[in-house]
Amino acid sequence: MQAVTFQDKDQMRVKEIETPTIRQKDDMIVRITATGICGSDLHLYKGGFPLPQDYVVGHEPMGIVEETGPEVKTLKKGDRVVIPFNIGCGECYYCTHQMESQCDHSNPHGEIGGLFGFSEIMGDYPGGQAEYLRVPYADFTSFKVPENSELEDESVMFLSDVIPTAYWSVENSGVTNGDTVIVLGCGPIGLMAQKFAWLRGASRVIAVDQVPHRLEHAERTNHVETYNFNRHEEIGKVLHENTKGGAEVVIDCVGMDGTVPPNTTFGSDGDNQFGTISPIVTASQAVKKFGMVQLTGVYGTEANNFPIGDFFSRNVGLTMGQAPVIHLMPGLYNMVENGYIDPTDIITHSMPLTEAPEAYRIFDQKEDGNIKAILKP
Repeated sequence: MQAVTFQDKDQMRVKEIETPTIRQKDDMIVRITATGICGSDLHLYKGGFPLPQDYVVGHEPMGIVEETGPEVKTLKKGDRVVIPFNIGCGECYYCTHQMESQCDHSNPHGEIGGLFGFSEIMGDYPGGQAEYLRVPYADFTSFKVPENSELEDESVMFLSDVIPTAYWSVENSGVTNGDTVIVLGCGPIGLMAQKFAWLRGASRVIAVDQVPHRLEHAERTNHVETYNFNRHEEIGKVLHENTKGGAEVVIDCVGMDGTVPPNTTFGSDGDNQFGTISPIVTASQAVKKFGMVQLTGVYGTEANNFPIGDFFSRNVGLTMGQAPVIHLMPGLYNMVENGYIDPTDIITHSMPLTEAPEAYRIFDQKEDGNIKAILKP
């Protein structure tokens, strides 16, 4: 089969590799029909996460069940499924208490739960940017699209990550009626979080980014206020002033990919081994006393200059982590089906799997109005 493989920094390659097979009795093999490139994949692309050469990447896939192991009970050949980026056993404490991103059994190489496409550190599960994918714990680690569904792949594939991660970010941050919510980042997760903030009753939603076409999309599609932080020396303080004391909730959908604001001491050498914590600093300045900061953007290394004093002295709550998405998928499917949310407006590029290297380059360089690229084998 063909698959997108990591080669080196800034180098992905589509290669012919061995097609996966059933290895455990509760495995299934899925023929991929659509898969996304995530911002987290750019960490791999930029060399910020250790991957062996030729490793298959991707964690936003969906497709058709091709084969099932003898212990798979709820799925059969021909079923249409979305595969979450979380890999959960379905039986441990965390999986049975809606915390499946921290499954005890899906990662034999570490304490945290397994993920597709992130090498041995995350369980050694080759990813879904490929023609076929082996899915462990198939009954639990999947969402079966109803047989009578008229929704296209583009409408449901983001149940794998973007939709539930954004939803959980808003839910976990405690947004309530009347809140002012600041969303840092207008990538796919940030754009979707803006939608959910409105649905949770926010009275004001503010989006921050530096990419003009993303800000334009956020304003046009989500009807939010927008700030280009490149136009402000201390964007956190500007937001604090313009919200008259800060926002009740700040959601960081950027993570260590953040660009260091001008005239600050924060940078890639001073913050951590890869990237920056400048979005956290912005959040600490923009949040209200007794407010909440939700860190959804990925932070993968230790950090210096963390503004713990600002958080502590102002009674700011801080929550973060990998979203547990599996239990959220059925309810969010219903929201998409019933028209409460349209995830397709973030798609700017649909490309064949064979063009994945170019899709990565466009995404990384933010060219051609790119927001979200999907690949079709």
